[in-house]
Amino acid sequence: MDPQIESILVKYLSHCATAEEMDILEKWIDAPEGKARFQQYVNTNYLINYTMNDPDTEHEVEQLLTRIRRSRSLAHRFRTSPYLRYAAVLVATGMLLAGYFMLDRSKKSEDIQIEPVIVDNAIVPGSDKATLTMEDGSTVVLEEGTSFRSDHATSNGEAITYTSSQASSGDDPATRNPKPATHTLTIPRGGQFFVELSDGTKVWLNAESQLKYPVAFVDGKTRTIELIYGEAYLEVSPSTEHNGSRFQVDHPQQTVEVLGTEFNIKAYRDEPVIYTTLVEGKVSLTYEGNTPASPAGRENLRPNQQLRYNTQNKTASLSEVNIFDVVSWKEGVFSFDHATLEEIMKVLERWYDMQVVFEDANLKQVEYSGSINKKYEIEEILTALMETGTIRTYEIDKKTIVLK
Repeated sequence: MDPQIESILVKYLSHCATAEEMDILEKWIDAPEGKARFQQYVNTNYLINYTMNDPDTEHEVEQLLTRIRRSRSLAHRFRTSPYLRYAAVLVATGMLLAGYFMLDRSKKSEDIQIEPVIVDNAIVPGSDKATLTMEDGSTVVLEEGTSFRSDHATSNGEAITYTSSQASSGDDPATRNPKPATHTLTIPRGGQFFVELSDGTKVWLNAESQLKYPVAFVDGKTRTIELIYGEAYLEVSPSTEHNGSRFQVDHPQQTVEVLGTEFNIKAYRDEPVIYTTLVEGKVSLTYEGNTPASPAGRENLRPNQQLRYNTQNKTASLSEVNIFDVVSWKEGVFSFDHATLEEIMKVLERWYDMQVVFEDANLKQVEYSGSINKKYEIEEILTALMETGTIRTYEIDKKTIVLK
């Protein structure tokens, strides 16, 4: 299936599709073989035939088709249909592992659900927020409803933009500018933020991330920033627009050299693996090797490739990946493909600023595929988990969740 169509289908079922995307989806469905491909996709990926009480799958799919056609300019109103309401919650919360349901269908009816215990739910979806640290150590809190302005940048509380400027590298001391000041942007758990650097490079930062960068780049020199930890998606301003100046992203464990491209780096402090994924363009990675004979490794990535570098044993592996699953977080959706419940909960812990405890360790390895809208309340996600029969119940006490 066309990756764009698959992306729009996931976004539609996750309440994120725009009117323009709905137009594209409708045209695709109306094209020759479109309906058949759509039905096959739904049956294969979202188990509509299992999740609905009515076994007439084709009838259910026809309802979905009708709904898409009718609501292409009202992309966020499909809650009016009971069928779509359930399908949307199922898809949006990622409870979609075909293998689990196919092998364990009987378990769902045997499990006895227990009413969740909610002592004091202090868990809310994340939002745009960050702390900006200036060269002199002073800090500014950036969040929705606030504004900030300096000689170098402006912020509306949801993003920060640096003025288009460059520091000179001329040889005349009288005209040479001093080394540009550096700023550090820290995104807490439960946050996300966008920054446009002075060269026009755009950076989306995920929760629990930290980025260090100059307020201006030196003309003719490599443009270098540092992802200290966390996850960032970069849309790099081409070298051709900056006198051939390369762009470089440093990390304590690796270096990414860029010519002008879009890519994602995931390098959290509590995970031993750094994931670098190329969307388009060219990047070259350098990292520490694991033997005296191979003290350093180097890989050139092609679009749709991901390099996984294990910082503990100094090994690396290269593979093809589904780009949407990797970068959907910046579009308001978390997308998973055969991810374990433990992996999913780790992502949600950062976004909702919470802690998840597994009463039964076996739950950690249950796998799911699907998407979660980042605007969902945590109880909606947990309720859908219960509906699958994976968990019997859960407890919430302030910012701690216990899955049972």
